[in-house]
Amino acid sequence: MIGLVDVNNCFVSCERVFDRSLVGRPVAVLSNNDGCCVARSNEFKALGIAMGTPYFQLKDREASGELVFRSSNFELYGDMSRRFISVLRDEALEVEQYSIDEAFIRPPHLADGDFAAFGRRLRAKVLRWTGLPCGIGFAPTKTLAKIANEKAKKLPDGVWLLPDDPTETLASLAADDVWGVGRRLVLRLRAEQIFTARDLRDAPDDLLRAVGGVTLLRTAMELRGESCLDERDYDADPESITCSRSFGEWVTTKEGIVESVASFAAQAAEKLRRHAMLASGCNVFAQVHRTAGGGEFVERTAVFPSPTDATNEIIAAVRPVAEALFVPGLGYRKTGVVFFGLEKAGTVRQLDLFTTVAAAESSPLYRAVDLLNARYGAGKVFSASEGVGAKSWAAKRSKLSRRATTRWDELPVVH
Repeated sequence: MIGLVDVNNCFVSCERVFDRSLVGRPVAVLSNNDGCCVARSNEFKALGIAMGTPYFQLKDREASGELVFRSSNFELYGDMSRRFISVLRDEALEVEQYSIDEAFIRPPHLADGDFAAFGRRLRAKVLRWTGLPCGIGFAPTKTLAKIANEKAKKLPDGVWLLPDDPTETLASLAADDVWGVGRRLVLRLRAEQIFTARDLRDAPDDLLRAVGGVTLLRTAMELRGESCLDERDYDADPESITCSRSFGEWVTTKEGIVESVASFAAQAAEKLRRHAMLASGCNVFAQVHRTAGGGEFVERTAVFPSPTDATNEIIAAVRPVAEALFVPGLGYRKTGVVFFGLEKAGTVRQLDLFTTVAAAESSPLYRAVDLLNARYGAGKVFSASEGVGAKSWAAKRSKLSRRATTRWDELPVVH
């Protein structure tokens, strides 16, 4: 059994943890440079305001007190994400983080087999320890778990177990709403009379290969209950990008930790460019063993001065974070990075009222590096671990809330 745990309206929920006046109000979090809505509360969605609506179109409704906006506070969201994942790691046998607010889990062995009860306990613990509400869906495969999670988030207790025969559920779900399908296949699926997830599940393998190749076939197999997806098979526009590895032997030096993080950051940056995306920040983590009894994860967050896919800029930002993870005398078994706040390269942004509209572009230097490595072999051309430094200007965040969990001078004060 696989569970998918997903924080409800993650960015807004993080804001509400430290500002209770936002609870019950229509709240949206804005993109970089306060451009458009990228996260919305249920109250905001109920007003019919679409995702991606530009902020300038809604200013009057903010001035009247109808709507509330916050700038993207990636330091807060990244830290809250780490806390969320740490709770899952305490309770589940395996945790595979899919995005900043989602993770697949393998529950522990349950004597009574009551996954719904386990889900309710886990959800209550996440809420108690982090303040973040979440939904948890259980199913035999990751694709089915995504469907179960969507059902769970609409229930009062936030937990749903896919029935043994999910035919009715699949028949009520459009095929292009299935995780991994995407809207690019809509017309081709409809031409083959594939309208629902049930139709997709029951379609012949040869037809599925002809329409969407092996990726679509794997999705259909997942709908049939056959687990066959791993991290490499996730959809073309991920919400986060991860790269991590366990070491072949213990690492006990700062240089080893920094070099491994730099290597994984470079690999993840290549994935960014492959998807034509930019990242706003990065979670860096390491598995450390303080005693002979077992290990624990330590983590830090780096927020980039502006969204980027340039390896040298990313390494320059994560290097001090990686150094901070190292404690002399301890053994390290694993490190990794998780990029978050992803956006498409070329996204148009307004820096301020008096600045020309600019587009965040993919790095031409590292596109050339990727081509060289593709031709001559991976790793033939690489960046020095120290990088070239970050850009001096920072994204506009005029509605930024307190970075209440990462800055001493912004900690909440109780009077």
